[in-house]
Amino acid sequence: MTESVWGPVQREMADVLAAYPDDVPAVVDQLTKLQDVLDRVPPLLGSNPLADFNKLYLSITTCVLERLYAGRFADPAFLARLDVEFAARYFDALRQWSDMSSGCPKAWTVLFHRIPCPDARPLPSAAAGLNAHISYDLPFALVTTFDHQGCDPVDDSDQHRDYLHLNDIFAAQIPGLRRGYLERWQLLIDMMNGDLDDWWQGGVVEYTRNVAWRNAQRLWTVRHDLQALGRERGRLDHTAEAVGKLLLSPMGAILQ
Repeated sequence: MTESVWGPVQREMADVLAAYPDDVPAVVDQLTKLQDVLDRVPPLLGSNPLADFNKLYLSITTCVLERLYAGRFADPAFLARLDVEFAARYFDALRQWSDMSSGCPKAWTVLFHRIPCPDARPLPSAAAGLNAHISYDLPFALVTTFDHQGCDPVDDSDQHRDYLHLNDIFAAQIPGLRRGYLERWQLLIDMMNGDLDDWWQGGVVEYTRNVAWRNAQRLWTVRHDLQALGRERGRLDHTAEAVGKLLLSPMGAILQ
């Protein structure tokens, strides 16, 4: 499985995944290096489902870093730690997939299995990766960050407002990123729809991130109960897997 996925760039992928970034600039650097490797994965040189997601993730994370440098967050230490914890789960999933580990989350394997497929389309692939990362990874990243920072996931706190502020980044970036995945005929339809598609997809991301916050609050209450935590992990993984399959299906492509 590993050779068929990474092929001749197996060594380069292992080198990229050997790093464990501990700040946001290091996350951006690792995502940049990962993009270079993913663009050389056969058989779809220059484009594969994971590369399509990683490009989106890199763009969003770069914007987060710029706003951190600009002092746009009330609790920058929280936001920076969350960014690192969030990325760590993506890189961990890639390591598990590379090692053919059965522990790789199903939320991610849905997308990883499509890497060598010639019928994978860019926009559904990016959406499936975003679904796995937000619906599955983000709640756990939030819990770990709150534990590290010594605060609770409370609504209307500085941390919650900073978290919601990230929705503005998605809203600003989604239109350009989405159009970059479209073919010429799709761009024509998109132009005819005006801002409707941007509004709809931005709303979906905002809703999904709100659900992730609520799930993090739920996880927070059972974080010391390993059995309950395991059940929640299974529930979130199952749900994200189901949504990912839908997004990558022909019906999912139509909905986008």
